[in-house]
Amino acid sequence: MKAIKTRLAALGFLEFAVWGTYLVSIGLYLSSVGLGDYIFWFYTMQGLVSLFMPGIVGMIADRFIPAQKMFSICHLIAGLFMIAAGWYAMEAGSDVSFGPLFALYSVSVAFFMPTIGLNNSVAFNALGKAGLDTVKHFPPIRVFGTVGFIAAEWFVNFVKIDGVPFSNSYTQLFACGTVSLILAAYALSMPACPVNHGTKCSLSEALGLKAFKLFKRKEMAVFFIFSMLLGVSLQITNSYGTTFIEHFKSIAQYADDFFASNSVFLISLSQCSEALCILLIPACLRKFGIKGVMLIAMMAWVLRFGFFGLGDTSTSGVGLLMLSCVVYGVAFDFFNVSGGLYVDKQTSPEMRSSAQGLFMIMTNGIGASLGTWIAGTFVINKKVFVGGLDAVQQLDGWRESWFIFAAYALVVAVLFFFIFKEPKNDATKAQIEEAEADVTDSVQ
Repeated sequence: MKAIKTRLAALGFLEFAVWGTYLVSIGLYLSSVGLGDYIFWFYTMQGLVSLFMPGIVGMIADRFIPAQKMFSICHLIAGLFMIAAGWYAMEAGSDVSFGPLFALYSVSVAFFMPTIGLNNSVAFNALGKAGLDTVKHFPPIRVFGTVGFIAAEWFVNFVKIDGVPFSNSYTQLFACGTVSLILAAYALSMPACPVNHGTKCSLSEALGLKAFKLFKRKEMAVFFIFSMLLGVSLQITNSYGTTFIEHFKSIAQYADDFFASNSVFLISLSQCSEALCILLIPACLRKFGIKGVMLIAMMAWVLRFGFFGLGDTSTSGVGLLMLSCVVYGVAFDFFNVSGGLYVDKQTSPEMRSSAQGLFMIMTNGIGASLGTWIAGTFVINKKVFVGGLDAVQQLDGWRESWFIFAAYALVVAVLFFFIFKEPKNDATKAQIEEAEADVTDSVQ
């Protein structure tokens, strides 16, 4: 029993370590080779493939190939293409072209994103075979995923080759691909998952399109639209946060600041906060209700961007950047978890999985893709990555950009307050007490 939980913890650790090697740092490398104005495309692609690849791969795993083998195949392909991207970047040196690098990266990401869901499927199957309650035992296992993400961030931040950190070099792509290949092999040691050969599932059902009928209900349509609007904010700081912080190195008064040279380490505080803030959700749901918790999340996004705009890497200013990282945990967790609970309460049992998929499509798919594309094309590329600006002028552009994003988040929060109506059938006390008990069990 303990052995399978340890093995699953290692599976989750490696899964999110793959992501942590590049998610917040690839922008640093792209900027270093003159591709800073293309950063948003690398994050937009992540959202675009999330619209269809998880559904397609999940359908294959359900009907044809056991989930643990599909998980392995996806990581094998993702790892090989990420290593190929690193190899191309290494050979190209400072003459990296956007097209070849982006193409190799895109294939890798397209096969990585479905593994997040497959990781859950493999874990749930293994726990079930061991006779363990997934609700009680999965949360503490999932925490190791966040630990893996943070460990990968620290690795690429502090490990250097020829004085250059992995976070600022193509070596992060090699690190990502290597961990992915290790995981591809390790996944095959997991307990076999069942395949339902006789189960019929259309492509539209696999992609969660069936759940779009929920838009016929006004309250659900309003909720999903606001999910998309808030999703716009999700990947902006992942896309540009480290690049912004690293920019302080180019300004004389900040050049020697510790955090100006260790931006990935600073941003990792966001994931530390995320791991802790999830423990606050049950109590906040009891006190403020679902609408209140989602409003808290929206206001946290205002502070996330606002603190970025006000802070710097000096001793007196870095506290604001740290506060931005602390409120990220509230901004990210509170909406995702409470939103998932709202969807669960407002849909029938046969529709819940599709509805949860639709929630992810609206937030991490459509919303996040639109957000990074708009932020890069119409804001940062117009205010920061502009020829002829010196470092100080670029910093002013960064600050103005963060304030624009904060203003956007504030407008969404105000509109949500007036338009979204709290469900008349409040979250049942039993559901919240159950969530609170699950969290308590997970930390004992």
